[in-house]
Amino acid sequence: LDPQHRVFLECAWEAFERSGYDPIVYSGRVGVFAGCGANSYILNNLWAHRERIDDGFQLLLGNDKDFLSTRVSYKLNLRGPSLNVQTACSTSLVALNLACQSLNEGHCDMAIAGGVTLRFPQTTGYLHKEGMVFSSDGHCRAFDANADGMIGGDGAGVALLKPLERALDDGDVILAVVKGSAVNNDGSEKVGFTAPSEVGQARVIEEALAASGVDPRTIGYIEAHGTGTSLGDPIEVSALNRIYGDQHRAPCLVGSVKTNVGHLDAAAGIAGFLKTVLCLQHGEIPPTLHFRTPNPRIGFANGPFQVVTKLENWPRPEAHPRWAGVSSFGIGGTN
Repeated sequence: LDPQHRVFLECAWEAFERSGYDPIVYSGRVGVFAGCGANSYILNNLWAHRERIDDGFQLLLGNDKDFLSTRVSYKLNLRGPSLNVQTACSTSLVALNLACQSLNEGHCDMAIAGGVTLRFPQTTGYLHKEGMVFSSDGHCRAFDANADGMIGGDGAGVALLKPLERALDDGDVILAVVKGSAVNNDGSEKVGFTAPSEVGQARVIEEALAASGVDPRTIGYIEAHGTGTSLGDPIEVSALNRIYGDQHRAPCLVGSVKTNVGHLDAAAGIAGFLKTVLCLQHGEIPPTLHFRTPNPRIGFANGPFQVVTKLENWPRPEAHPRWAGVSSFGIGGTN
């Protein structure tokens, strides 16, 4: 069994356990929306010993991406939609968007959403190449003048979602509320297939804000994609400035969990989402690590954004709740 499947199943069970629901006896429909990274386990641990494997069909069931979500549905008796989502780095946040849509359209009563990435062998490194996406020193320095790439990481994350009115009626513990979300693709409006697009990112941010009905001026924190690449960070902040720059006068803090745990690929979006939920829950925003001097190519002076450099208290405003935005952009252009 691909360890990504096992770890995601464990996280899904823990999400139910923490919520106080027993999925085996829950009478409603629960959907599963999730994706995983490339399966390097089968290549490095199983294929080298394929002569010992006498059941290729079971090998397929245990390792193919198609069976990540449906295994969770089978093991936990979940009868809502069960979908595998694959959009590279934005996989798990797209999965969360689809889960919210499914709940809004009445296809399920609760939904599991998230992603997982585990790489094998786990004791390995990489050859740094100037101008490529991987950091020269094993650190992700999002938005910093010395940023020269990211570092990969292993992780998994799961959120259990429910329509707000039903959660209130059922007396559930509510850690955060998703007000709105959006998904698009860059198309060909960029220099290459793997490159980000300022126009595409700005459009999806604008659409998510419109769906939420939240005034951009009231948003206090943005959990950015923040890969620490020389191309990606300036484009991301420029896209944010396009939408927030003319409206948002008060400082808006920005950070990236990738400086803490690396780039989790298919689990990157849910990692940023869960960090943001914790920030909302505790009223504190942790620092973005390794940030010393702003990247001179980033137009921080053109907008309200400030990188979080120390633990910041996030008091609840009198006029509205604490609001935050979360971004996740996939190689290939799905934002």
